Amino acid sequence: MQAKVNGQRSATLQGRYSAQHNAFGVLRLAMACGVIIAHAGPLGFGQHNLGAATFGRQSDLGTLCLYGFFLISGFLITDSALRSTLRQYVRARLLRVFPGLWACLLVTAFVFAPLAALYENGNLDGFWTHPEGPFNYVTTNFLASMEQFPISGLLADTPYGLIVGGPSAFDGALWTLRYDLALYGIVGILVVTSVLHRAPRAVLVLTAVCYALILRDFFTAPTWSSRPPQHGAIGPFPLLGAFAADWTLMLGFVFLLGAAARLYAHRIPVTRELAVLAGVALVGSLWLGGFFAVGLPAFAYLVLFAAVALPKRLSGISRRHDYTYGIYIYGFPVQQLIALFGGARFGMLGYIVLSLLGALLFAVLSWHLVERPALGFKIGSGRARHRRAGRSASPRPVLIPSPVTVAVAEAGTGTTGTGRHKAGARHSRSTKSTPTTAATPRRAKLPTETAAPFLAVPERTRKDLPFDPVKTTTSRNRSGRSHRASTTSTTPPR
Repeated sequence: MQAKVNGQRSATLQGRYSAQHNAFGVLRLAMACGVIIAHAGPLGFGQHNLGAATFGRQSDLGTLCLYGFFLISGFLITDSALRSTLRQYVRARLLRVFPGLWACLLVTAFVFAPLAALYENGNLDGFWTHPEGPFNYVTTNFLASMEQFPISGLLADTPYGLIVGGPSAFDGALWTLRYDLALYGIVGILVVTSVLHRAPRAVLVLTAVCYALILRDFFTAPTWSSRPPQHGAIGPFPLLGAFAADWTLMLGFVFLLGAAARLYAHRIPVTRELAVLAGVALVGSLWLGGFFAVGLPAFAYLVLFAAVALPKRLSGISRRHDYTYGIYIYGFPVQQLIALFGGARFGMLGYIVLSLLGALLFAVLSWHLVERPALGFKIGSGRARHRRAGRSASPRPVLIPSPVTVAVAEAGTGTTGTGRHKAGARHSRSTKSTPTTAATPRRAKLPTETAAPFLAVPERTRKDLPFDPVKTTTSRNRSGRSHRASTTSTTPPR
């Protein structure tokens, strides 16, 4: 996905982006750490998220990381959808999200929660039989709807529990997964209806509609720094539950911005001058107001610019071992336990360091024991992999020259990486009977891998809590088999 003009890379997103050398991995890792740092205030000390006061209550560090996750997700998930069949796309998304989530739910319910019960009560009396006990926690949240956050009435005396006024969440960060899955589903619909391939302008229309609604809320707000109104809830929907209308609009907008950036990367200029202007707009909007109308699109541009402009040596971070998802899903419960055990006595810096190290420990275990093994099933069953390995090990037939020349089009990994044919090549489908002495060997279809993003916790909730759960009352050959080009993922598969 690198375009060149007169021997030099063009100053567009497509021209500067490389699937092998980009900073999406390091950006996602930094955002995961940013979520933990932002949560240090409410979880460890009963304060606001870091940056909330500085940014005029419009946003904070954790919310900016959230927007960045959704933006990167929109870009990479759209790229994955363009290179995959619907079955491959769905399988990749499910395997990336659910195995790690299920392991986290089990660890939280049967490791973290019992430790908290023993520390608070000295025993486990009533822990297992509580109406909101560990078994109900796992079964209720099994499909990422996250309708139950506390476990057995624990964590009421933590700094965060004092804010809530009762038992507090063990893993409040997981509330955003339902939004993640819903947007994955929308992209899947665009794939199955061929909109993503044949009518990409529809994505631009959806993005413009979301931005128009944001501008409507901005111009009708009492002040420039006012947050958008909540507008109630959307749903509930089967399995996923209900969605907060305001977060659906904001998160959907940045996700669609990322999707549109992938589809129209060849038309998006990426220069230092525009990056400087975007930086000025972002800082000015956070300081003076107007973040949602001006600062949010500027922030999106800065993230995309950083992804292609940061040094290439950073592209190896999170490529082989992607700990970002584990850091995110384990950060919140680790911080809650550290606060319960008195970690605040080490001060803000000490609490943040302990939280990062603890989250990293569980993220490493999650990646090597759960996430990476689960991703091995993205290419199908073991029997199918064995058959493919046997075919690849068999010797290739010797090609014998023939007087008949047939132009064969290969699926290219050229400027767009979407599986289109290289410029100038023709896909020959001759109807005449021509003598040939050997058949052209088929190219093995390689699995496509993408990174998927994960989510962060925003700052605005009821009573200024760090989370706000919504509770509910290509081309085909003659044999018909699809041939796709081998592609390299921008970051390790999520």
